[in-house]
Amino acid sequence: MSTPAISSLAFLTPGNFADDDPYTGLEETLQLFEYGERLGFDGAWIRQRHLEHGVGSAAVFLAAAGQRTERVELGTAVIPIGYESPFRLAEDLALADVLSRGRLQVGLSTGMPHAELLGDLVYDGDWRGFDLSYGRIARLIDHLRGDYLGGPDTVIQSPGNTQRPRLQPHNPGLVDRVWYGGGSLRSVRWAGEHGLNLLSGNIVTGQGTDDFTTAQFALLSEYRRALSGEPPTRVALGRVIVPFDSADASTRARYREYAASRHARTLAPQGPKRILFAPDVVGTADQILEQLAADPVVAAVPELRLELPYEFHRSDYEQILHDVRHLIAPELGWRPDSAPLHGAGR
Repeated sequence: MSTPAISSLAFLTPGNFADDDPYTGLEETLQLFEYGERLGFDGAWIRQRHLEHGVGSAAVFLAAAGQRTERVELGTAVIPIGYESPFRLAEDLALADVLSRGRLQVGLSTGMPHAELLGDLVYDGDWRGFDLSYGRIARLIDHLRGDYLGGPDTVIQSPGNTQRPRLQPHNPGLVDRVWYGGGSLRSVRWAGEHGLNLLSGNIVTGQGTDDFTTAQFALLSEYRRALSGEPPTRVALGRVIVPFDSADASTRARYREYAASRHARTLAPQGPKRILFAPDVVGTADQILEQLAADPVVAAVPELRLELPYEFHRSDYEQILHDVRHLIAPELGWRPDSAPLHGAGR
């Protein structure tokens, strides 16, 4: 059995807030990004969620996070491309990336959650005949490359300036920081063929197997086969990891109840798409390390993304990040690029 060797450590947060007080929750999420940076985490990622108590525009949130942090990578996992105009989204992401000095990591997926409620509103009419899949992501990537629009002699006039038209602002490095959240063989194959980085989390499609680990290993193998000849890419693995160690007794009990409430879904494929769920990794640091060491997928991927549970409190999130950073990640071979900034301790 291979030993895990994690070179990059990040976390993904849902960005919860209360219906009657969204500011407090969003501000606490920004503070969590700051806290994670002080601890030495390499990346801080936000979910994009529509119609829920969460961040509906990852680009807007990460533009704010870029002004509150200095070093940590800022990621979105994931933006459902079906709701987005490729060019307008590219503009928003490029602006946020420049403001963060090139720290954005853009996670994308196909699909449209809540489509029956939102589709007609987003497209101001019938959307069912549009290409809402991989072609839409490909067009976004083309815009991020900064190709000029029109012919070689096409220019636009603006006050005091004549220029060839293309996406502005343009940062040529952003196109290399696009990720795809792949859960099926077809999706990871497409991501590999197009040279995108790969996000693989705790949900995959069961294709030819009822075992989560077998299915996820098959996805990684298919992705790497599809890369053939592409420049080097990154692969990050997401796991829900909830350590007990510095939590009080009542919080430990709540964490156990949380894991127990989600265990049944891991026992068999769910729904017509045969969705497979990874078990949550909950317990003491020693127990978690034992489970991670037995997970062959963890050993096969150099980047670990800690997926924080929905609807936990800010203090819970900070305790989880603290324990993972100090008690778990170093035992997996991870070392921060530099010593934690002043004030990182709990």
